[in-house]
Amino acid sequence: MNKRVISAIAGLSLTAGVLGLAGAPAGAQAGAAGETVAATAMKKPPKGARAVVQVSPNPTAKRGQEVTITGHCGGGKGLKAVLSGFDREHPVLQNVRIIDDNPKKFVAKATLAPEIGNGVGPVFVDCGGEAGVTLLVTHV
Repeated sequence: MNKRVISAIAGLSLTAGVLGLAGAPAGAQAGAAGETVAATAMKKPPKGARAVVQVSPNPTAKRGQEVTITGHCGGGKGLKAVLSGFDREHPVLQNVRIIDDNPKKFVAKATLAPEIGNGVGPVFVDCGGEAGVTLLVTHV
């Protein structure tokens, strides 16, 4: 992965942490300047981390099952790649095919790896300047 994608993934992780705090009790949300975490979470994600991605079906229930990856590039140039798992030796998805790289509504298809087990794995998209991530849950 190039440095821009890695930076975008780090930004997504930070954004996910901020969004996770949005459900905290009101007293726990107050910031130093009186701004709440919920109000901060309503702002746009950082540049480079604005792509939105969904996988369906999610959760999945069968090894080799075909899934559909959809979303938009959040200002990026169009869908360039779909990556899954934590490294290239153990991907969650195989046979990834980009059907439509339209930045406003992309579509890709893939199949679950035959050796996948029960758990959760990340699915990343690279949209040429913007990245996105979601989690795929497997119950096989």
